[in-house]
Amino acid sequence: MAQDLNYLKETPSQTAGPYVHIGLAPGAAGFDIYERELGWDIAGPNAKGERIRVEGVVIDGMGSPIKDVLLEAWQANADGIYAHPEHEGDVEDGFRGWGRVITDFDTGEWGFDTVKPGPVRLPDGKVSAPHISLWIVARGINIGLQTRLYFEDEEDANAKDPVINLIEWERRRQTLIARKSTRDGETVYRFEVKLQGQDETVFFDI
Repeated sequence: MAQDLNYLKETPSQTAGPYVHIGLAPGAAGFDIYERELGWDIAGPNAKGERIRVEGVVIDGMGSPIKDVLLEAWQANADGIYAHPEHEGDVEDGFRGWGRVITDFDTGEWGFDTVKPGPVRLPDGKVSAPHISLWIVARGINIGLQTRLYFEDEEDANAKDPVINLIEWERRRQTLIARKSTRDGETVYRFEVKLQGQDETVFFDI
């Protein structure tokens, strides 16, 4: 006889951590478990386009950097194509378009090297501006947070992006923009994620 579901209690929720790094990014946490660390190589050596460095920090509601965060990144290649079975042969050999990084345990800084993605044509014919999708988990976060990183020097594309234009206030839109600089001849984009408070980063319910 089937049990009445009305009598079943909801399973308790639990935040990620404090051992999330060991399970999801053991190499970065100092554990030599895998021959090849999962998810670190985003673009691969054969990817065409502009090589860039993406860096940032995740800031809590008190304005302090969080030092035990894990981030996953998804992106298209320089032609705006994602690595997917439907596009097999359309992306460069070795291009994954996905990576996983953790923050530095001392400073809270995170970063990865990749190529700058191109505009992505959507099924409805609209075009998404170049961007990198980020998924963020850490202690104290019950459900992973999803956001996007857009590029400061893509003003025209950003102005037409269908996702950015869903955000009513310009100040809120700016929380999705990575700032460009150069360091030792390398292009660097800085993206700070603020979990709470003034200028909280826009997160998406998907």
